[in-house]
Amino acid sequence: MAFLVTAPDPNLALILKVLPALVVLLIAAAICGRLAQMVMQPRVLGEMVAGVLLGPTLFGWLFPEAQAALFPPEVRPVLYVLSTIGLTLYMFLVGAGIDHGAGPPGEMRKASVLAASGIVPSLLLGFGAGLLLHGTLSRPDVSPLQFGLFVGGALSLTAFPMLARILYERGLENSPIGRLTLLAASIDDALAWCILAVLSAMHLGAGPGGALPTIALTAVFAVVMLKVVAPLLRPMGRAVARTGRLGSGGMYVVVLVPLTAGWLTDWIGVYSVFGGFIAGLAMPRDPAFRQVLHGRMMEIVSTLLLPTFFTFSGLNTHLGGIAGGTMLLAFGLILVAGFCGKYFGCSLAMRGIGFGWRESYAVGALMNARGLMILIFINIGLAQGMITQELFAMLVLVAVLTTAGALPLYKLALPDRLERSIEPVGESPLEERVVRSNSG
Repeated sequence: MAFLVTAPDPNLALILKVLPALVVLLIAAAICGRLAQMVMQPRVLGEMVAGVLLGPTLFGWLFPEAQAALFPPEVRPVLYVLSTIGLTLYMFLVGAGIDHGAGPPGEMRKASVLAASGIVPSLLLGFGAGLLLHGTLSRPDVSPLQFGLFVGGALSLTAFPMLARILYERGLENSPIGRLTLLAASIDDALAWCILAVLSAMHLGAGPGGALPTIALTAVFAVVMLKVVAPLLRPMGRAVARTGRLGSGGMYVVVLVPLTAGWLTDWIGVYSVFGGFIAGLAMPRDPAFRQVLHGRMMEIVSTLLLPTFFTFSGLNTHLGGIAGGTMLLAFGLILVAGFCGKYFGCSLAMRGIGFGWRESYAVGALMNARGLMILIFINIGLAQGMITQELFAMLVLVAVLTTAGALPLYKLALPDRLERSIEPVGESPLEERVVRSNSG
């Protein structure tokens, strides 16, 4: 009897390669995240480190054949798609959690001063460092202006969700420094995303002239989302506030809206995370709705999709490429520019608007953390060909070091005995579900 020999199903073969990769990266993220928490660091820091360790710097160096087998070329596009979906949904949840509600008189003015002190010095120092390092680190098709603005924009970011989580865990989300810091961080990040959107449009549109249609379409998209889509979603928010639950129909809406928005902004040319963030801003502002939304979505996003992103970032991080005197000096210049711009800029601004030196340095430490936000920023730059692998690796290290230093510097400036004396002043500008989330 003759037996028919059928060719293996290519889809099944791909699944059998993707699933082991996901299992390994989730185990690594869980272990490193737990170790980070044991040394009083946010879980996201451990997940960032896990991604770097699984990349060519350690795992690929010690066991190159095993790393190549675990993360073959055909698996990486799948990880990229999963990480892009995860980032789009994550930025959607961040946008949905922002609520600049009414606060004490003058709060927005003070927050604007703090935001300017966080973004302007970092942007200027980063821009200067970028101009100095253009010949060493830049791609030949990227101008000194674009390169300098990219470095400055990356260094001007603050780890807004991680900052919110730290403040909530310490009971400071309603305090004067907590409210100001959260508002300022959200403004800083929004401005940095605007810078990246313009740079992305310029790079993909072959110059400032070619970028104008992309910028115009992005502005139209944002207006339509906030002025047309947002009112259409308000009845859903009222229904959730009344019943306390988000049904299956509502879940379809809150998944389809950010994914569709991400698809549209990708088509426009400014990357899907912008669409996800704007979609979040268009969501109903009812506190009950935001609480239910984050309760339903954040765990799967932060447990499966974000660790996928960290690992994908780690696979692109070649720390061996920054060895040697010139590269180490370049990295040192970028790190110093990033640290000094945020830490001293924000500290001096807080002192200038009437806070004590200890509170000022504590806020400077928190605003200096960059966490997940800078990784999103630089991954977009790498995917669109705006930066080199060497600069990418340097900025990954900047993200790890500034995030690791945030909480120790904060505690050094504001020990527990002094922190307990800070009084709350009113409602937080964020929903508690955002700050409770496992975010970066």
